[in-house]
Amino acid sequence: MVDTSAPRGFDLHTHSVHSDGTTSPSEIVAAAAAIGLPGFALTDHDTISGWDEARDAATARGIDFLPGMEITTEHDGRSRHLLAYGIDPAAGELFAALALVRSARLERAREMVRRVSRDYRISWDDVVGAEDARTVGRPHIADALVAAGYFADRGMAFERVLFPGSPYYLGTYAIATRDAIRMVRAAGGRAVLAHPAALRQRRPVRPEELAALAAEGLWGVELEHPEHREDWVPPLREAAERLGLAATGASDFHGAGKPNELGECTTPESVVARLRDGLATPR
Repeated sequence: MVDTSAPRGFDLHTHSVHSDGTTSPSEIVAAAAAIGLPGFALTDHDTISGWDEARDAATARGIDFLPGMEITTEHDGRSRHLLAYGIDPAAGELFAALALVRSARLERAREMVRRVSRDYRISWDDVVGAEDARTVGRPHIADALVAAGYFADRGMAFERVLFPGSPYYLGTYAIATRDAIRMVRAAGGRAVLAHPAALRQRRPVRPEELAALAAEGLWGVELEHPEHREDWVPPLREAAERLGLAATGASDFHGAGKPNELGECTTPESVVARLRDGLATPR
């Protein structure tokens, strides 16, 4: 359980039903208020469609809101997730690139559902339901498998069916990480590398990789995350300090989609103030 008596910062990495979370932006705000968070960022995958609801709900609850988004990128042949904060919603180049990502993700999801449905009785409608416009990915296929009774939760569906290398898995197009950083900066935002030491990545981001991304304009790195393997973090923390990268923390909350608890890891308000300064969309 999250210790609600501890000093709290901002949770800078959360997901709603606008991508692969299971709660609405308003529900995230209500939960954040209940545990005493001063603020949070909504970072749905490749979309900002939840910003307005999150902002309105946060205003009503007296909670600070930082607009964000998570972008799936690729660096040296490996998937890297980039948190983009405070971007201009009218940034043409970035959103044109994201439209390609979403289109590729949709086609990939359709093909994976086709493959999975050969052995499991699920359909495309089971996966998307009434939410056909959202960012569709493996978590939604996992949810359909869970709803059909094949697995107990998303994690089991990923382990048994949807893992890379399975006969059902298919890769997808991703923006080069260096290009995404450049586009985020051009859009008036700041880029933070997400969960660089998560165990599911099989190996951490290397310090020299972090240096290369810092040279491209990376602003920070998410060093506090509930899925990190702790012995992988110290070299990254040392590299971040040497490179002048800000250190952030967040839960990567997905509602019932992950065991991660809202506010499990947070970022001090002083770091959030530095992050927000000069953003195109600071609130």
